[in-house]
Amino acid sequence: MPAVEDTQESYGIHEVFAGEDPIIDIVAVHGLNGHPFKSWTTRGEEGSQQRCWLSDQDLLPRALKQARILTWGYNANVTALLGATSSDRILNHAQTLVAQLEADRSLENASRRPVVFVCHSLGGIIVKKALAYSASRTSKHIKHLHSIYVSTYAILFLGTPHNGSDKVKLAGIGQRMLSALAPKKVWDTNNQLLNALEEGSETLQNITDQFAPLMKQFRIYFFWEQEKTDLGYTKDYVVDESSAAPILDNIERSGIPACHSEMCKFAGKHSPGYKLVVAALIRYSREASSVITFRWQEAEAMLRTRRAIEAEELVRDY
Repeated sequence: MPAVEDTQESYGIHEVFAGEDPIIDIVAVHGLNGHPFKSWTTRGEEGSQQRCWLSDQDLLPRALKQARILTWGYNANVTALLGATSSDRILNHAQTLVAQLEADRSLENASRRPVVFVCHSLGGIIVKKALAYSASRTSKHIKHLHSIYVSTYAILFLGTPHNGSDKVKLAGIGQRMLSALAPKKVWDTNNQLLNALEEGSETLQNITDQFAPLMKQFRIYFFWEQEKTDLGYTKDYVVDESSAAPILDNIERSGIPACHSEMCKFAGKHSPGYKLVVAALIRYSREASSVITFRWQEAEAMLRTRRAIEAEELVRDY
């Protein structure tokens, strides 16, 4: 795995495992103050080796030899700890994710290969917005961006704050995220990314509304943290079960016995949550091909109909 520091070089798509004749793309999207490699890598304390389960040849690559495994990095900093704070809105990140992932897959001649997203924390909100954005890109000159929506088969959400009982509760989640990441640093509580976590905000409400009708298109697995995080002044769950794993029809859900920042890091096959996550990825990779092939047939028919309607409208105008 390449050493990428916390600079703009860490942004964008990174391939961590090429796969053998890949049949699926697994795309990992980190969360608040995250990093495309470090967020998925154990810390290697007490003499143990650092391990990234996405790229370690004994972990996910061994379990899914025919998967191309990618991570995506973006500026999700909310403190001065790792650089300038992010001024981008979630929509900007979502549009960039769609554009960069589509370009990467196009260059690999794999635009129709099934996709499974693995999202931690805020990364899940960005992926939901990205899929809603991609679903709407059907005009003639931008229909290539529609491919991400059509090709996505499943999404694993690890500790993503989907909702809360009220605005104060969601704001509290945001504050606990900052406490867990940088308890001794000055918080940038006006940051656009943090504001989007407050229930009732226009950004989060729009994402919820836009993604809800699309959910039936995907296999979805919600994971919540089962260990409290040391926030300096107390211990608490950063994102509680009701927000991370709302009970919905046709949605898989499970706890992971780890705290918020560690629930997406696995040091070995027996690490808490590893088997749950990898078993789901294997299952989805087996199921995806036939479903996505059919979905592309439907998408092509829909796009042909739209082009025919547009042609008829042009003729009438003349």
